[in-house]
Amino acid sequence: MEQYFEFQDLSKALLSLLAGFILGLERELKDKSAGLKTITIICLGSALFTIISVKIATGDADPGRIAANISTGIGFLGAGVIFKEGFSVYGLTTAGIIWIAAAIGMAIGFGQPMLGFIFLFCALIVIYLTKALSHLLLPSHLNKMLKVTIAVENYHQRDQLVKELSSLVKNIDQTSTQKSKEGSVELGFEVHILEKQLPTLERYLIENTSIKEFQL
Repeated sequence: MEQYFEFQDLSKALLSLLAGFILGLERELKDKSAGLKTITIICLGSALFTIISVKIATGDADPGRIAANISTGIGFLGAGVIFKEGFSVYGLTTAGIIWIAAAIGMAIGFGQPMLGFIFLFCALIVIYLTKALSHLLLPSHLNKMLKVTIAVENYHQRDQLVKELSSLVKNIDQTSTQKSKEGSVELGFEVHILEKQLPTLERYLIENTSIKEFQL
């Protein structure tokens, strides 16, 4: 086994460990599903698979065959951290970080640490700066749970109510309908709305005489 070991393999291991630690620390501090340990192990494992694929390649063998399968495996890991809740999809950034961590590990494993750390730096810029820039340049979106209580005799106005609410928000989805003992019906909605639209929506809910009460 000694003939397969080179000192640069140790440096690759340490560099991939460092790169994974830097990426994973950001996720850990934000208490995400894939944190410090997961991202570090992914980066380290990707580097190891790449080193092995280079070492065992002989003759016309393609050293990229094993490494190519890393992206397939990483795809399954990334899919595992993505989930949808209502209008919102969570975990996309974590999935992207898993993917770039594997790519950086592969770059280090192939003997291109400078390339790997350049892309690590670019990834950190995206992670830390884009949120601030999006708040500065793009309108803020909110997801709200809206509960509207109407009298039973006004239930026939439900479709008109939903139509009017739809014109005031980006997306609306009715989640529940409950009849109370007091002769009222409570309609539950999940609302996706621009922050600047919120005062208009609140004013409509207050001024609509068919609405007995609401919670937003």
